[in-house]
Amino acid sequence: MWRLNQAAQPNQNSPKEDFKISVIVATYNWPEALKLCLLSLIKQTDSNFEIIVADDGSGAPTKAVVDQIAAQSAIRIEHVWQEDDGCRKTLIANRGIAASQGSYLIFIDGDCIAQPDFVSQHRKLAQKNYLITGSRILLSERLTKQLLQLGLWNFSDFKKNILSYRMAGDINKVLQLIVKRGDGHWRNFKRFVWRRIKGCNMACWKSDALAIGGFDESLVGWAHEDADFVFRLEHHGIHRKSGSWSTEVIHLYHRVRDQSLNDVSIEKLNAKIRKMRGLT
Repeated sequence: MWRLNQAAQPNQNSPKEDFKISVIVATYNWPEALKLCLLSLIKQTDSNFEIIVADDGSGAPTKAVVDQIAAQSAIRIEHVWQEDDGCRKTLIANRGIAASQGSYLIFIDGDCIAQPDFVSQHRKLAQKNYLITGSRILLSERLTKQLLQLGLWNFSDFKKNILSYRMAGDINKVLQLIVKRGDGHWRNFKRFVWRRIKGCNMACWKSDALAIGGFDESLVGWAHEDADFVFRLEHHGIHRKSGSWSTEVIHLYHRVRDQSLNDVSIEKLNAKIRKMRGLT
C-alpha cells in the first residue's frame, strides 16, 4: 500500500493549484440522494470550489434540499433548473457549465457521494490538455436504503465499517477507499476507448468544454452523452487520463434506466466517430 501511494512522479505540466473548480451535480427527482451528495461536497478538505446543481426538472422537494444545504454551507451553491420535458441531461449540463465560475469542471451525479478528498484529488490530477475519467464504488440496495433513511453523511463512520460491508456484499470495492495513487504516465490512455467512461465522475478544463460546444444537446434519454463528450474532447486534441485509485465516488444503488435504445445509441455514436475520423 505504501508503494502504491508513493508510485508516481508529478506532472511538469500541472497548473498552479489555486485555480477555481466548479463541481456540476446532475440531478433529477431524487432529493434524498442529492442531500447525501451535497453533504459530502460541503465537507471537502479543499474549499476552493463551488457547487452547481444542474437539475433536469425536479420538483419542490429537490429545491428544498438545495436551499437547506446551501444555508449551512460555506461553499457557494447555485441551483440551475429547467422544466421537465424528458431526459435532457445534456442541455442542463450545458446550462450548468454556463453558470459556472471556475476554470476547471468536475461532473458528478446527484446519486454519488464524494470522499472528503474528492476535489483535492481531482485538483492533483488536473493537467493542461487533459481530461479525467474517474470511477465509482457501488453500494448494495440494502446499504443504500440505510444511508438514505439516516439522511446524514459521516465518512469516518462509513469507513470504519467498510470491511463488514464488503463481507456482507454491500460494497464492491474497499482498497480504493484506503489507498490513493499519485499521478503518472500510467494513467494516460493512448487512444479512445469506451471502457470506464462514467458521466458520474469526469473532469476537464472549462475552456476545453466550451471549445467543443459542451455536451451534444441532440442526445436525449439513454444516449451515451458522456462517451460522446469524451470522444469529442479527444478529437479536439485533449488527452484522457484515468482517475482510478484517486477520485472514486460512492454510488448509491438504483435500478438501471431503460436501455431499450442502448444498441441504437451505440451505433449512432460509432457512426459519428467514424464520420469525424473521416472513415465514411
